[in-house]
Amino acid sequence: MWNVTEQRLSLSTDAARNLATTTKTVPQMQGISSRWLLKLLPWVQASGGAYRVNRRLTYTVGDGRVTFVTEGAEVRVIPRELGELAVLRGYDDEEVLEALAGRFTQREYEPGDVLVRRGGPAGEVHLVAHGKLHKIGVGEYGDEAVLGTLADGSFFGEDALLEDDGRWEYTVRAATPVIVLTLSRGEFEEVLGRSETLGAHVAEYRDSPDRELDEGGEAAIDLSAGHEGEVELPGTYVDYERSPREYELSVAQTVLRVHTRVADLYNEPMDQVEQQLRLTIEALRERQEAELVNNRDFGLLHNADLSQRVHTRTGPPTPDDLDELLALVWKDPAFFLAHPKAIAAFGRECNRRGVYPDSIDVAGNRIPAWRGVPIYPCNKIPISRTQTSSILLMRTGEEAQGVVGLHQTGIPDEYRPGLSVRFMGISEQAILSYLVSAYYSAAVLVPDALAMLESVEVAHAGGDR
Repeated sequence: MWNVTEQRLSLSTDAARNLATTTKTVPQMQGISSRWLLKLLPWVQASGGAYRVNRRLTYTVGDGRVTFVTEGAEVRVIPRELGELAVLRGYDDEEVLEALAGRFTQREYEPGDVLVRRGGPAGEVHLVAHGKLHKIGVGEYGDEAVLGTLADGSFFGEDALLEDDGRWEYTVRAATPVIVLTLSRGEFEEVLGRSETLGAHVAEYRDSPDRELDEGGEAAIDLSAGHEGEVELPGTYVDYERSPREYELSVAQTVLRVHTRVADLYNEPMDQVEQQLRLTIEALRERQEAELVNNRDFGLLHNADLSQRVHTRTGPPTPDDLDELLALVWKDPAFFLAHPKAIAAFGRECNRRGVYPDSIDVAGNRIPAWRGVPIYPCNKIPISRTQTSSILLMRTGEEAQGVVGLHQTGIPDEYRPGLSVRFMGISEQAILSYLVSAYYSAAVLVPDALAMLESVEVAHAGGDR
């Protein structure tokens, strides 16, 4: 057999491409998302790099429940709310109460975790900041029995502060994710030994432990209405939180490096520095939105007030669950924010019930809605290893006392509002360096501006779902 070399009769395409101009796109990046949160939040100028949220002082002593405040993921008990504990009822030394409040330790538990066990030594008082717990004892026939349920604002173990050899008469088990503040007897006794007024109050309590509950209340605005004649009107003032929350602008930064040879020789038809900068800014904006959602200090997931957090009824998000969120943010709700998989799970539940959600047009995009409130996707809301997520609902804007984004414009070398690109020079290796910085934060002006649905099951269930 003879090898015959095939002779080409025309120019090959490989050779022709050397003389042709190839049509090309700008560099593509899969990580770019819609970033609805950055588009929808009203952005407020935070001059001086900080934003202080002044709120009216709000708490009620005497209602049998303890009230807390949150700063990001940190939970603190309001000092005067310790008056709900029988041993501290009627005690009003603010300085000592603040010392006691500062000694509580924050602990978090998962469903099924045991906080205290029946028969074990009782040496701590527990304040339930968030979640649900079951008190479990022995039933009539020796089996386990649920004696009661403890939820947000409840407390147990207050007698342990004064009893050296107390024992738990029941077991306490978490039914949902729980946040608890705990004070040990040792910490209480340390403060007790330093305060004469507290010592006298505790001594009086030991002598008369069955005292009547003192009257107390919220820092209210006294008014008079429906009166006739020359009635003396009450005097009043509006009290404020003594230590208002301050939000400092956070920063996301990176250094972009480009070799001068690339910038000089390979700059047509696309500006290499400009494209590198574009992709860097896209990544920075993605990180910015992720921080606005997840940061433990100012992120929305951690700044939803404990009283504004609810759990799903059955696991997947249902119309009933979203209605409950709307009941929490009933004053001008702006939008829901959910992971795309959570939105899909909600759609499945609607289909199963024969309910069809609305949709609205937003800049040419059809966005699903519930009760006229749009549901925007956000892939920055995490999905846990158990395939659960969260759904947020918020009111926005300063005038509406809602949620606002914080930034500062007019910064040096500003490239876009709140974002600067600063040339850092050329290294000895002929590499250009640019410092790219974005400054931002978010603030919840009043607690009822933000609500969160927790334990949202997003996985496909079996059967007819």
